[in-house]
Amino acid sequence: MKKLLLGICVLSMGSTGWAQSAPSLGSAARFAVLGSSTVTCTGATTITGSLGVSPGSAFTGFPAPCSVVGGTIHAADATALLAHADATKAYAALLTETCNTNLTGQDLGGQTLAPGVYCFSSSAGLTGQLTLNGNGVYVFKIGSTLTTASNSSVVLTNGARCGSVFWQIGSSATLGTGTTFVGNLMALTSDTVTTNVSVTGRVIALGGAVTLDTNTITAGACASGGGGGSVGGGGDGDRDRDACRNTDDRDKDRGKDKDKDKDRRDDDHKD
Repeated sequence: MKKLLLGICVLSMGSTGWAQSAPSLGSAARFAVLGSSTVTCTGATTITGSLGVSPGSAFTGFPAPCSVVGGTIHAADATALLAHADATKAYAALLTETCNTNLTGQDLGGQTLAPGVYCFSSSAGLTGQLTLNGNGVYVFKIGSTLTTASNSSVVLTNGARCGSVFWQIGSSATLGTGTTFVGNLMALTSDTVTTNVSVTGRVIALGGAVTLDTNTITAGACASGGGGGSVGGGGDGDRDRDACRNTDDRDKDRGKDKDKDKDRRDDDHKD
């Protein structure tokens, strides 16, 4: 039985090691909006979480007509610099994810997807509703641009969590009017969030500007997925490792008890 448990532990730990997992956002997790050159906001916008700009320092539209609640504004300071560095590391980690499904040429609208890594060799579009179904990590690797049509949406079902949804954009993203978007939007260049768009997650531009216009962006309801379950997993790998550690601990304890019994017998024999 002990050998069987050991074999199961080795196999489960090995398979967990091969699976892709959500990258850590580090200090960038506290930011709802993070731009590189500037953040420009027009129209009444509420950002729940911090706002940062680095290495640039320009931001316009704050404190009115746009506002930051539950966070602070960091412009070209040490906090923003570290957040930009951490976001860059997370972006680089996403680039290394192995593609499970190539969706090049397909619209994301009308699709229901399970956890996994989805790839587009060039641009990607969303027209209508995209449903993410099930607990696990979702990674969308998009070679160039992401564009959503007006009133499009990303919907989470059956345990899917926004903190475990990552959008790696090779150039820039544009969210069309009235879009309801979910996840960590990470563009290499810039993000344009048009009128009446709501984002549950984060809007990050690593090389250029973030442009906002009458939006609601909420990071607080979207806990970082970094260190979470593997793609398609839902965190079972952690429970497997715990079970293996618990088994090892029990074996060690039994060994200690046997040693103690032997010492007592030796002492009795001496007497």
